[in-house]
Amino acid sequence: MSLPTLPTARLGTDGPAVGVQGLGCMGMSEFYGPTDTAEALATLDAALNAGVTLFDTADVYGAGRNEELIGPFVRANRDRVVVATKFAVERRADDPSYRGVRNDPAYVHAAVDASLRRLGVDVIDLYYMHRRDPAVPLAESVGAMAELVKAGKVRHLGLSEVTGAELREAHAVHPIAALQSEWSVFARDVERSAVPAAAELGVAFVPYSPLGRGFLTGSFGAAEELAADDVRRTQPRFTGANAAANATLLDPVRSIAEARGVTLAQVALAWVHQRAEVHGLTVIPIPGTRRRTRLAENTAAATLRLGADELAALEPVAGLVAGDRYPDMGFTSVGRE
Repeated sequence: MSLPTLPTARLGTDGPAVGVQGLGCMGMSEFYGPTDTAEALATLDAALNAGVTLFDTADVYGAGRNEELIGPFVRANRDRVVVATKFAVERRADDPSYRGVRNDPAYVHAAVDASLRRLGVDVIDLYYMHRRDPAVPLAESVGAMAELVKAGKVRHLGLSEVTGAELREAHAVHPIAALQSEWSVFARDVERSAVPAAAELGVAFVPYSPLGRGFLTGSFGAAEELAADDVRRTQPRFTGANAAANATLLDPVRSIAEARGVTLAQVALAWVHQRAEVHGLTVIPIPGTRRRTRLAENTAAATLRLGADELAALEPVAGLVAGDRYPDMGFTSVGRE
């Protein structure tokens, strides 16, 4: 598959230059229903050929299976691939539904060694604290992460779903290259404090779920349409009256897409990419896909520019969204702002 090569941007002030759109690999192993492993692996190769160089995984995705899945690809292309993985979300073999959050230094050190083994690499390019446990002093957690850099196990540090104040506190302990949090036409909470702090500190912003977990593509209208094991069935925005209300919010996205002759996904991704200019910071979204056709669609959006009238039409959407991003799991910065 021949795709246009993406422009590049830098992760933080001294991090690596990567394609301005990364690839979220989570769905290749879990959470979004059945997957075709051969097609997923072919998508990794196609992404790299298109100029995608930031590949995002985490130890919690498939309980380690996602790191194992992409490991051979990373190793085969080690000089071209920037691999990001994460720690903090704890799972238990005896309780598949359990999700805990651990930030204590002992856990940090154990988690990185496990990720290195599964990936089969000597060093992780970007290592994120996936979620924040307010019970553990942030200086202790980031201090432990800094020890990983000193030991040569990690090159650069990242955080996910933290507030602006937490980002500043962490950055004072050790430079943070990237902040990964949800950011899309449907989810703009990060603009309150996290985005301004990232812009001030020179931290790259890596939006996950820039397509609203697929809802912004128009590919489904309610959780009931999804596979029985799809995690979106548990997320408030996609169930019941919330889903029905939110479906109507796709109208301006659809109108722009039809007028431009592009897809809804491309409009939504173009909006995220243009946040870089609006807020004065580096923005590298990581839409997840398991298929080469979707990859081609997504990467084409990196150079699509929306006009002022189109941006204005999308401006009120997030404020009208019904339902929280997550069930009550403590997985966001809500309540710490």
